[in-house]
Amino acid sequence: MAGTVLYEVSDGLATITLNRPEAMNALDIATKVALRDAVRSAADDTAVRAVLLTAAGDRAFCVGQDLKEHIGLLAADREAGSGQTMSTVREHYNPVVRALTEMPKPVVAGVNGVAAGAGFGFALAADYRVVADTAAFNTSFAGVALTADSGVSWTLPRVVGPGRATDLLLFPRSIKAQEAYELGIANRLVPASSLRGEAEKVARMLAEGPTVAYGAIKEAVAYGLSHSLAETLEKEDELQTRAGSSQDHAIAVQAFVNKEKPKYLGR
Repeated sequence: MAGTVLYEVSDGLATITLNRPEAMNALDIATKVALRDAVRSAADDTAVRAVLLTAAGDRAFCVGQDLKEHIGLLAADREAGSGQTMSTVREHYNPVVRALTEMPKPVVAGVNGVAAGAGFGFALAADYRVVADTAAFNTSFAGVALTADSGVSWTLPRVVGPGRATDLLLFPRSIKAQEAYELGIANRLVPASSLRGEAEKVARMLAEGPTVAYGAIKEAVAYGLSHSLAETLEKEDELQTRAGSSQDHAIAVQAFVNKEKPKYLGR
């Protein structure tokens, strides 16, 4: 992995850290490629049972596209008569968001500062967001004459409702941490000084939990948002059968009977 993205696996937890604090963790090409590869590695690694996505520094989680690099790439596109620069959505952002949302294991975002544009999108793609009380969110796209990408047009309406999402996209503004919590963007609000520790605590708790059940919960929620009640009930039956066949379910039931804390295997 490139030095702009750090990747570490420990006791079932994969920690992915955006590591360009001097650039507010903006996404240049090298960082986007490294992030895509890191998220895919976490998704594919059977030893990984949960993922923590966070960032270095205390100013920004990720401010989205590196506009300094972007300006140069747009100029080169104009000279060559191509639209290659905007292929980053297809080549980088979409794979990252799909891997985060579709992997059958929980993803926690530890949002330490500003999350804007694609940075906001990546945070929304996580299953659970632990947010520093000094953090802020901004859609940003319309401010640079662009539309939503990085899954924001799918995730944001599901979190805050379509009306509020349209407002935030048409009129980008800074959503402070407290408001983000009230809107449901932040699941847990913590002091900035304890952000990393609290986010890791949540992620490790999930890494020690019933992974098959967590994967089924992710799938069930995503499915239910776009299907009828009858279809969703059928999906619940399918997923509950899967979870009920897991070793972790047997462990949980036995631990309950024995009045013990279950020790899950993640399978």
